[in-house]
Amino acid sequence: MKIHVLSLFPPMFEGVFGSSILKKAQDKGAVQLAVTDIREFSENKHKQVDDYPYGGGAGMVLKPEPMFNAVEATTEGRKPRVILMCPQGERFTQKKAEELAKEEDLVFLCGHYEGYDERIREHLVTDEISIGDFVLTGGELAAMTVIDAVVRLLPGVLGQADSHIQDSFSTGLLEHPHYTRPADFRGMKVPDVLLSGNHAKIEEWREEQSLRRTYTRRPDLFDVYELSPKQKQLLEKIKKEM
Repeated sequence: MKIHVLSLFPPMFEGVFGSSILKKAQDKGAVQLAVTDIREFSENKHKQVDDYPYGGGAGMVLKPEPMFNAVEATTEGRKPRVILMCPQGERFTQKKAEELAKEEDLVFLCGHYEGYDERIREHLVTDEISIGDFVLTGGELAAMTVIDAVVRLLPGVLGQADSHIQDSFSTGLLEHPHYTRPADFRGMKVPDVLLSGNHAKIEEWREEQSLRRTYTRRPDLFDVYELSPKQKQLLEKIKKEM
């Protein structure tokens, strides 16, 4: 996969792209990450990329020329998904991450200032994504979040092929609790079932804990998740215990 970020502040990405899973993914050849300064594509000798909004108002608006020039130079005739990081966009979810992980070529546009010239949205962008109902100074941190969520899903990136399958939201529910050694830490003990070696019982416990955690923390997920008959029974049991 190729991922190209267009930003006004490329140095922000150095630490993130050069560490942890994103670095390993690049070392394994699973992804190519690149960041380009939008100012390089300004047609103004002062490298200006923003201007005052028509009709007046507070703040500055990103001009269309640098963005169009940057995307055209970056894609070189290819037609990747061009993703605008924007608080007005579609709410980012694990399902969206899984969708984007199937692509071969992604371009992320990270803006600042008051907003983007509307022609960028209408004629350049294929997706608008928001990571939540709040406003950041720019799109860089949001792009990092989306890129991390996408890259970890690529084949061979995680240590185990199915490591991400049981992640929260990947199954539609929140993930079950995890424990590791020691089995007894300051009197806080690991549930006996996890030490039993009975894999069927362990899977049953994990499924019940996943349902319990979802019910107590994110019951709204049940609105779109289709429960199996067994899961419905477990959920009724959980509700009676609460």
